[in-house]
Amino acid sequence: MPKNLSDIIANFPPERQNKIKKRSEQLIAEYRILQDIQKARKLTREHLSDSLGISQDSLDQLEEQTDLFLSTLRNYVREMGGSLQLIAKFPDCPSVELTGLLDREDT
Repeated sequence: MPKNLSDIIANFPPERQNKIKKRSEQLIAEYRILQDIQKARKLTREHLSDSLGISQDSLDQLEEQTDLFLSTLRNYVREMGGSLQLIAKFPDCPSVELTGLLDREDT
């Protein structure tokens, strides 16, 4: 009987194990990039949470979420001095930038 996540994953087919490994590496890399941006911009967690109007615990939860409202992600990126672009990619036609969804202010 598997006792931990590593044991469970070890029982998956190799192809699925590779997908899990690649996705976890991608998530770790994205998280590190956000941390690097915060450090480079000298943004403290306190500053970010205050700017977003949330507690530091809520900021931790926000950073760990894989499913965010676009407005929440836009505000988070904006507070770090960036801008958010949303692009839909399709295999059989050109990519489309979805500007209307991100241009609206929160209501």
